[in-house]
Amino acid sequence: METTMTALEQYQVAEVELVYRSKVKASARPRVLTSRDVYEIFKQSWDENKIDFIEQFKIMLLNRSNRVLAIYEVSTGGITGVVADPRVIITAALKANAISGALAHNHPAIQGACCALLFLPALFL
Repeated sequence: METTMTALEQYQVAEVELVYRSKVKASARPRVLTSRDVYEIFKQSWDENKIDFIEQFKIMLLNRSNRVLAIYEVSTGGITGVVADPRVIITAALKANAISGALAHNHPAIQGACCALLFLPALFL
């Protein structure tokens, strides 16, 4: 006697859940209008004890109104470099439902340097 399995019984697959939780009201989120705004918000988010010590790579995720949804630390490196995995960046953007964003990293060799590298409008459309 032959047993027929349904498609769900035949294949074992993982379930993916995308979750983003914000404790900040939409009206209280800072709004980015200029590259200086991006720089100041990133600078405020950096740990003063690390900015001159190790390289870090962060992303700022924005909604359609250019309000900051989140700043996510993608990676922490060493004194002379940091690696940023594009898959991690895209995953964070999808979870936050971001429309655009900015990328930044610091240079410990240059005292107090925090560089907003790239502003990416409509990156995640």
